Amino acid sequence: MMSSVRGVPRPLGATQIEDGVNFAVFAPKATSVTLCLFDASGHSEIAQIPCVRHEGGFWSIKVTPLAEGALYGYRVDGPYEPERGLLFNRNKLLLDPYAKDLHGEFTWSERHFCHLPKGTLSLSDNAIDMPKCKVVWPAKYDGKRPNHPWAKTLVYECHVKGATIRNQDIAADKRGKFLGLCDPAFIDHIKHLGVTALELLPSQAFISEQFLTMKGLQNYWGYNTLGFFIPHKAYLCKGDIREFQQMVKTLHAAGIEVLLDVVYNHTAEAGMDGPTLSFKGFDNLAYYRTVPGKPDAYINDTGCGNTINIDHPVVLQLITDSLRYWVEVMGVDGFRFDLATILARNSGGYNSAHTFLQTLAQDPILQKVKLIAEPWDIGPGGYQLGAFPAPWREWNDKFRDTVRRFWRGDQGVLPELAKRIHGSHDVFEHNIRGPLNSINFITSHDGFTLADWVSYERKHNDVNGEQNRDGHSENFSFNCGVEGFTTAADISALRLKMQKNALMTLLVAKGVPMLSAGSEFGHSQSGNNNAYCQDNVTSWLAWKGTQKHHALSHFIHDVIRVRRQFSLFSNPFYVHKDDVRFAVQWYTEQGEVMQEHHWHEPERKWLSCALVDKKLQQSVLLILNASDRAVNVTLPAPPVPSPWQLALTSSIRHEGSMTATKFLMCEKSSWLFTATKQASISGDKQ
Repeated sequence: MMSSVRGVPRPLGATQIEDGVNFAVFAPKATSVTLCLFDASGHSEIAQIPCVRHEGGFWSIKVTPLAEGALYGYRVDGPYEPERGLLFNRNKLLLDPYAKDLHGEFTWSERHFCHLPKGTLSLSDNAIDMPKCKVVWPAKYDGKRPNHPWAKTLVYECHVKGATIRNQDIAADKRGKFLGLCDPAFIDHIKHLGVTALELLPSQAFISEQFLTMKGLQNYWGYNTLGFFIPHKAYLCKGDIREFQQMVKTLHAAGIEVLLDVVYNHTAEAGMDGPTLSFKGFDNLAYYRTVPGKPDAYINDTGCGNTINIDHPVVLQLITDSLRYWVEVMGVDGFRFDLATILARNSGGYNSAHTFLQTLAQDPILQKVKLIAEPWDIGPGGYQLGAFPAPWREWNDKFRDTVRRFWRGDQGVLPELAKRIHGSHDVFEHNIRGPLNSINFITSHDGFTLADWVSYERKHNDVNGEQNRDGHSENFSFNCGVEGFTTAADISALRLKMQKNALMTLLVAKGVPMLSAGSEFGHSQSGNNNAYCQDNVTSWLAWKGTQKHHALSHFIHDVIRVRRQFSLFSNPFYVHKDDVRFAVQWYTEQGEVMQEHHWHEPERKWLSCALVDKKLQQSVLLILNASDRAVNVTLPAPPVPSPWQLALTSSIRHEGSMTATKFLMCEKSSWLFTATKQASISGDKQ
């Protein structure tokens, strides 16, 4: 016989206590909170147990006997006054904000909406269309973490499903799942590239927006979170959340870190007229930001209908508890924060000393993990690249756009390109940060793929159902003469070379490089630059045999191998003229030091940069020619007592080693030379 007694208000969520479970939630304006228990099928509600109120707006109840696997949800009653931002409705079954697992599927229906048109309270019970929370207590992660320093990190951004769903070398039941990412076939591939960290697109439980499902589409990317602690169930083979831990442990054993792309800026409850699924029904005004003086109107800095109110202490605790859970229990090594500016914005705008940032900086667990910001949102003052404090890293879209413009052949790009190759000192050095604070990338999940960047001059998003109005219109892209697919050998060869040029620039620039999945074998989305709703072959990587034999895979492998041999790329500080150990020098085609007037020649589309370690007598020379003509090049005198050796080039017109100091550099090509005492080469030396 089950019994219930007053529980304890902390910790929040469902916690094991002796032979029972303590349930605790936050609902300060509610008049009652009811715990609802369900049978093993999740269809029948077998008990409704009133919770007990505590000071501070917390509610709890302890139920015994009750074991792991129990299914539950909540019904919360209180005033229904939309004009005051109060949306209580006990007819709606709510998910526990601290739920660790779910049972069953979410189904869209009118029953999820708190009110009907004209603000009338909805009396429809939505329990039949809701998944149920599942009591689960996974053990803390006990694997050994790689703990790669940023200087040795190569990030590979990928989608859990899209990365492996078409890979025939992986068992069918693991394709498109967490366990597919730790299959030897996938690990061997990314290890060959030199990848040290997987950055997974949203892997916390999410649902598709109703407007997408009505068009027969799905939210593929996953930026529509339903639960902050729950691995997305569709990515599990057998529904066991411990599969996520298994994936992490296997990747760690292979030397691969796991970073999660997390969405703490908004939830799947959309706008004020959206569904009531969890937060909105517990305390709408605590969990979401509203317009000052208008509690019935959400602030929508996310563009997704609502914005999380991280200034509220309980909401801040929810997010930090979630982050610690993914680190301590699920084993992840860090996070990439979607629309991170929102998490550091209060009523006065973005604040680099925001409580959220300070909380992570002093947290004994979170201060040790990798933290990456997407430093922009659509709110006022939303673009904050370079404004996050140490130890944050930031996605550097200035790097992306500058490199794209240079290789497209735009004029006047040279001075900015030099800054990006030097680690974007103009962006990060002002607040005592270095080149390794910049996450450099050419492409990501959002926008053209690398292959499409050189194949399309305009976006082709018609299949998204928005008349091609969605997605960025300016992509700094080009098509090499033909829009889209072609069988012309000369155009295909040029496209391959241009992709190599971009990759060379990315992987030899100072900073932390990031690859988007599929860049290594020409993945195309047929010109769709906003494939967020394309859960199909448009987005899924097309594995054709062993992709590590693709020319781009080999090229990435070779550039990364060279990069790791030189201490230059591990230097965490910017190099200035008075640096006693390192030096950066820029040269003309004639091998002479660049003068001020050279930088301001608008038609100059040629750049040569030498990075030097005077202590170890190592140097690399990067030469980039984005012009439409070949250039007679004289290599500068090596800054170390050793001749230049050609390490890599994107050009197919050159074969074998090259030691000559003069040569004809073909149009639209990139070249990498090295000069070093052989005994001094070591990626581990500083």
